[in-house]
Amino acid sequence: MNENDRDETPQGGPAGLDLDSLFGMASGMLAAQQAAAEQEVVGSAGGGAVEISVTGGGLFTGVRIRPDAVDPDDLTLLEDLVLAAVRDAMDRVQHLQSGALGGIDLGSLGGLLGGLGPGGPGDGTP
Repeated sequence: MNENDRDETPQGGPAGLDLDSLFGMASGMLAAQQAAAEQEVVGSAGGGAVEISVTGGGLFTGVRIRPDAVDPDDLTLLEDLVLAAVRDAMDRVQHLQSGALGGIDLGSLGGLLGGLGPGGPGDGTP
């Protein structure tokens, strides 16, 4: 094979993908995810009676419970408030992370990731 027989698109990948663009996009997404992982969000319940602090990376950093949220005769209410605050915090983390991805649906990349993403192995769906 001589130089004239070579494909003139060295950056092209399977199905005509521009690999430089793809790697650049992945690098930008990684930087955005790392920045999001360092941010802290606060989930709350009961009008702020219970607050849970968590980083975008999922590290829980604090819990604040107002004294008026504690009723020794109704600990179930406090347990429910803590659970609701944790769920709210994790919803906020998920929103932060999806914002870092710029709304990109990894499932839309087809088979390029070997089935990773929504509906892929390990996503928790049957």
